[in-house]
Amino acid sequence: MGKLHDLHREGQSVWLDFIRRDMLGSGELEAMVGDGIRGLTSNPAIFKNAIGGSDDYDEAIAAAPEGATPVEVYESLAIADIQAAADLLATVHESSGGHDGFVSLEVSPHLANDSDGTIAEAHRLWGLVDRPNLMIKVPATAAGIPAIEELIASGINVNSTLMFSMEDYENVAQAYVRGLRRAEHPEKVASVASFFVSRVDTSTDNALEKNGSDEAMAQRGRAAVANAKLAYHRYQEIFEGDDFADMIARGARPQRVLWASTGTKNPEYSDVLYVEPLIGRNTVNTMPPATIDAFIDHGDASKGELTDDVDGARGDIESLADFGIDFDQITSDLQIAGVKAFQDSFDDLLSTVAQKVNQL
Repeated sequence: MGKLHDLHREGQSVWLDFIRRDMLGSGELEAMVGDGIRGLTSNPAIFKNAIGGSDDYDEAIAAAPEGATPVEVYESLAIADIQAAADLLATVHESSGGHDGFVSLEVSPHLANDSDGTIAEAHRLWGLVDRPNLMIKVPATAAGIPAIEELIASGINVNSTLMFSMEDYENVAQAYVRGLRRAEHPEKVASVASFFVSRVDTSTDNALEKNGSDEAMAQRGRAAVANAKLAYHRYQEIFEGDDFADMIARGARPQRVLWASTGTKNPEYSDVLYVEPLIGRNTVNTMPPATIDAFIDHGDASKGELTDDVDGARGDIESLADFGIDFDQITSDLQIAGVKAFQDSFDDLLSTVAQKVNQL
């Protein structure tokens, strides 16, 4: 048994933050599942790189019906990949009792500020993919929060994404609880709250470097893990306390915290910086392939510190104000930038598909 299985024994599931068609039919994903991968996530940027950066999809694009729009062509490609991945992970889903084995597909990022549009799109994609181990990704924007509640209430699995702040986490967790209490079969619903990590350090480090003092420079590389620890502490308060006990009795599952954006962006930092300190019970870490390889090579599953020194983590965040840094503004800006980045990736993806349709 390998390192990913070690993480699972510590209570954490590893999901692959990547998808590409050639890994689905070649046995590559199946082998990764054997090594301990327990789910898969996708987003517009991942599909843009997969479709635009390979010829894996050319045959399917060439066979698209005449007159099909770029959106229709992309959607047919993405749905086929998601279905294939979901089928390969079905054994994990079944053996875990519906706890793991999920594959995530995102609603159009252009619906991030449209609650009704998000709900309609999620229902449509849910029906098209038609797999019980699908999760629909919905951003934790002001418009996304009511959509998350409605989708959970209707029995659709949701991956709530683009969360950077404690306010984001609180809003998503409470939307899940409200939706679950309205669901006809709460025991059949699963959800994760995707809390982004590395980008928090990137933006906070930039602000600390602008301050430039020795004290400020010493704080670099601390905010993201501290922020994540506080989110997990709040998870424990909401889902492991008395308030959720009645739902547990009805067979409902807590909404697990999922660590997203876990690839280290600063080469000065450890390439497992957003893995080892964030190992904790009933969590998920969705890692890009390079981070998975790094952890398998030299990571240590016994280094979980997620519940250690929560007061110190709170102090790390609060101390940022001493350097003139508005952490709430940083996390708010990150969500806005995240939505815009996914919108741009989606538009680039559609342009790439249109070009390939014309060429092929």
